Formats: sequence, structure tokens, C-alpha cells
Amino acid sequence: MALDDDIATLSQAPLFNLLERDALRLVAFASETRSYREGDVLFKKGDRSDGGYVVSRGAIALDAKDDGSPEAFLAGPGSLIGQAALFARIERRATATAREPSAIIRVTPSLMRRVLEEFPEAAVAIQDAMAEELTRLTEGLERVRQQLIAIDGGEAPVNASDGT
Repeated sequence: MALDDDIATLSQAPLFNLLERDALRLVAFASETRSYREGDVLFKKGDRSDGGYVVSRGAIALDAKDDGSPEAFLAGPGSLIGQAALFARIERRATATAREPSAIIRVTPSLMRRVLEEFPEAAVAIQDAMAEELTRLTEGLERVRQQLIAIDGGEAPVNASDGT
């Protein structure tokens, strides 16, 4: 039953919700579940990542400032922590602390690579979703740039590629 529970949790998480059932089964079977008590630190800002985490139970606080101020984000069941860490070993940008008894499903880059190799349709779907996310981010940054230019009272330079 635990495997079915993990599949259900993974199917709620960003990116994993794009995987077909067999791919989710592989992830659930080959991943590692870790449990934490309230106050346990999953990782610290600056640590090298060991994979992405999907919260299966509890709440994980993410604190990018590390100064004791309120956490920037509270991840609950079905949340993905460390999307980029699914694909590469990166430096953690925040400290993650369990705010209550919690459990996570850890997915390593090597497992994710295996899933994408064995399920090429999933690889395409994830690539498309990440490209769309990057496009939204770029458009949002352009809007902010335009607002800052307007605040400064200047005119925005014309972008030769799109005429803006």
C-alpha cells in the first residue's frame, strides 16, 4: 500500500504530475522516503543537493535568508522542493526545516535521468513545461524592466527582435 501512497503523492507534485502511471511507479519504487521530526533540518543553504524532494506528509519551511526571519515558503504534501536538483547537483538556495513531523520522497538526478530515458514522452512533457515556465519568467522580468524604466522617466530601448 505504501507504494500506491507514494504514487498518489508524486502524481500531485509539479513535473511528476506529467508522468504516466508506470513512470510514477518507477519513481516511487526507486526513490527513498525519509522521515523528520519537528525542527529537523533537511538541508542548509549552501549545501550541495542530493536530489529533489516531494513532501508526502507534514510541512517543510524554506528559509533563504538564514537570519531567523519568518520562512519564505512553507511546502506541504504534494510540493516539490528543489526542481533543478532533480536534474543536476546544485547548491541549495535555502535552508529546509520540518515545521512538524514530516516525510519526503527523495528523487536523485540519476533516478530522474533513468525515468526520462525509459519514458521519452515524459521527457518531452517535462521539457515543454519547463520551457513554458522559463517563458513566463522572462516575460515577467521584461514587465518589471519596463516598469523600472517608466519609474526612471526614461524610454525603453527598442528590441530589434520583437519591435518593442
